[in-house]
Amino acid sequence: MKNNDSQTILVTGGCGFIGSHLCERLLQAGHVVIALDNFFTGQRVHAELLSVYPKFRLIEHDLINPYDIEPIDSIYHLACPASPIHYQKNPIKTVKTNVLGTVNVLGMAKRHNARILLASTSEVYGNPQVHPQPETYWGYVNPTGIRSCYDEGKRMAETLFFDYHRFHHLDIRVARIFNTYGPRMAVGDGRVVSNFTCQALANEAITLYGDGSQTRSFCYVDDLVDGLIQLMEMDAFTGPVNLGNPNELSVRDLAERILSLSGSRSPLVMNPLPMDDPERRNPDITLAKSVLKWEPKTTLEDGLLRTIKYFQNELERVS
Repeated sequence: MKNNDSQTILVTGGCGFIGSHLCERLLQAGHVVIALDNFFTGQRVHAELLSVYPKFRLIEHDLINPYDIEPIDSIYHLACPASPIHYQKNPIKTVKTNVLGTVNVLGMAKRHNARILLASTSEVYGNPQVHPQPETYWGYVNPTGIRSCYDEGKRMAETLFFDYHRFHHLDIRVARIFNTYGPRMAVGDGRVVSNFTCQALANEAITLYGDGSQTRSFCYVDDLVDGLIQLMEMDAFTGPVNLGNPNELSVRDLAERILSLSGSRSPLVMNPLPMDDPERRNPDITLAKSVLKWEPKTTLEDGLLRTIKYFQNELERVS
């Protein structure tokens, strides 16, 4: 797969936060892009933004149900709610999306002999006992907790990908995505950056869970899309590979930076820590740097400033 080859590319979850950015980048590269989305968390406004590109097509469908598609060259499989507030809203549907939906999209890839990439997650590492997390770490996951529908669902999706690779010789790629942020995040989607930013812009109390000492690493969406495309275009490399920003900071530090950059007067308030909330999360990206020649370029300050500006416009638009 080369940058200058025009392809027909399917992006499941193509109207979501990351999916819409990926679709746009692929369209700008001259590809025909088909976004498949059931709009459980995807946004129709993203489909409208993408519809200005003549090579864009939208299919409204839930991947839990089989679907037969026209010939395609490659698939980016992003379909699945990715924030706790959404994947816990209907945990059984989340599991079905990760298992039945993944079986169905792998079937599409097999029928069309298409290369397929799975957007997996750092949540496969659970509440890690190894820090930072390398791809060789098998994780520490609660199989019966409230986050298990997503954590174990994505672990099962990875299993299915590798079984199709071994049994059917399918050309697969697996990316483990760490916390990602940027424009087009949904207001109220439950992710920490969007929560803090919207609360700060409204001068509402910023809600920290626990004492805010738990750590995360935040990758700007443009950098993440670069990594996904570079992984898809890399020959003879399946992954899994971590894609994320290795610069670790506490959730409290993130809140204070958003307060400073937005000029907000919001107070910080403490809430109980949710069940199975990871204490630390930080990617070891040695593999991505050595094989993909990829690492994030956007600083946290620059990324947050762009994200704050986006949410300012969004909140004004809906007010």
